[in-house]
Amino acid sequence: MYKTLLIDDERLARNELKKLLQDFPEIEVIGEAANAKEGLEKIEDMSPDLVFLDIQMPGKTGFDMLTELDRAPHVIFVTAYHEFALKAFEVNALDYLMKPVEPKRLSDAIQKLHQQMEDRDTGSSVTPRGMLGENDQVFVKDGERCWFVKLSDVRLFESVGNYAKVYFGPNKPLILKSLNALEDRLDERIFFRANRKHIVNMRMIEKVEPYFNGGLLLDLKGGEKIEVSRRQAVKFKEMMSL
Repeated sequence: MYKTLLIDDERLARNELKKLLQDFPEIEVIGEAANAKEGLEKIEDMSPDLVFLDIQMPGKTGFDMLTELDRAPHVIFVTAYHEFALKAFEVNALDYLMKPVEPKRLSDAIQKLHQQMEDRDTGSSVTPRGMLGENDQVFVKDGERCWFVKLSDVRLFESVGNYAKVYFGPNKPLILKSLNALEDRLDERIFFRANRKHIVNMRMIEKVEPYFNGGLLLDLKGGEKIEVSRRQAVKFKEMMSL
């Protein structure tokens, strides 16, 4: 069963979607919300696997709401606004449904959910409760561009004041989270605090070299070279059994 939340300011739209979802016994609708504020509270309280999310709502948009989450669930956008279609695919959402929702398109979207869940379970590793594991995804918004980013695809977090720059693929957007706050939530078996300014994904390290004063230099898959401070180098060697 996939715990599912419906977030839409139109009650009729929520009711219609609920009715269509009755044909999918694996989808369990556990709650509804009429705006982003309610949506945030219910996502935090209920930890749904899937959210059907309207984009244009009074107050904050669906995109704005997602930026405030630590961990992003799977999202299927449901909206009447065509101009958001391109943006929704750019953010790598699970799917994008136009109102009124067609049963065939809904079925296709739920099929994509099955595939994503299978892929996640195949590569699953046990993550301590409350921590963000490599199979979790975060939502990143930088100006008009947005992404759902799987943490396993992030090779580096870099401190920029109270923000952090997230390195994945060719992208380096900023998120409003400090490096210390991220360190508290990330699984330290995978994400290593190399120095005051950087947290690296251990699986993205291509080469390790000795460096000044007993430190180390890490070459990452994206071409970045990150220095490991002398104090952290001791910890790194223990973890890597060097």
